[in-house]
Amino acid sequence: MNPAIDQVVGAETGAETRARKQAFEMNKLSKRLHRQVGQASVDFNMIEDGDRVMVCLSGGKDSYALLDILLSLQQRAPVRFELIAVNLDQKQPGFPADVLPAYLTSRGVPFHIENQDTYSIVTRLVPEGKTMCSLCSRLRRGILYRVAGELGATKIALGHHRDDMVVTLLMNMFFGSRLKGMPPKLVSDDGRHTVIRPLAYVAEADLVTWAEHRQFPIIPCTLCGSQDNLQRVQIKKMIHDWERQYPGRVENMASAMGNISLSHLSDRKLFPFTTLAPTGQPDPSGDKAFDDDEACGPAAGAAPQVISLHPRRDGG
Repeated sequence: MNPAIDQVVGAETGAETRARKQAFEMNKLSKRLHRQVGQASVDFNMIEDGDRVMVCLSGGKDSYALLDILLSLQQRAPVRFELIAVNLDQKQPGFPADVLPAYLTSRGVPFHIENQDTYSIVTRLVPEGKTMCSLCSRLRRGILYRVAGELGATKIALGHHRDDMVVTLLMNMFFGSRLKGMPPKLVSDDGRHTVIRPLAYVAEADLVTWAEHRQFPIIPCTLCGSQDNLQRVQIKKMIHDWERQYPGRVENMASAMGNISLSHLSDRKLFPFTTLAPTGQPDPSGDKAFDDDEACGPAAGAAPQVISLHPRRDGG
């Protein structure tokens, strides 16, 4: 055999092997994403027969993936529903207005582009250096609610994922002094619309990989995405650092949001602490006087902690 030919054949075989491996991994990811979105929809009864779902498309990876997966599920779901994509063009300088219409047309998706210059309003009212997200969000939300009514949408689908929900929980705890997250399904604050988050079980890392695989034409947000001092950006970095050091922590926090023991928190409006009294009957969900923390285990590399129930002789 010619050594040069052997080298070429070997290179081709290696490329084919990598291609097969990548195809296998993308097939696994596709199945996982579709399963998670389908499960979230079932668990929270997000999409019902006859629904007209308005998918809010920003041009970011999350909303592209949401639309992409819903389009696929639409073909095989046991219920029939319509999809209409809606983009709010906020008139940010340099926004490529032709990208989304071209993409949606190529996918054969009905769509509506709502043109509203919220950019000028936000930049005029918010002092330089201050966070724009709150005002921008309120303006965007009100416009999308109005558009949903005009289009006859029965559900408004947003692209928030599992990591977004965990970050929101921590932000409310750290900065708002309240235990409040981002629910998979809710009624809008005007009482007229049902908002759903079908990506509630999906990890952001999977969406990044899927967006690269599907080659979505991503449009960066120049209004607030560059504000590196945002509290949300800092919290997001914190949980990513946790996840790298202790894999599975983000998933655990997300699961905890659906596994709540009201009797072991301290909200007097949700649990009758003031009237609580012994019943004389065992309660398997009741307190054990000293909660068992063994399941948590010591931190990696930490020495076992010994706790003595006897008082120290020096009075400490």
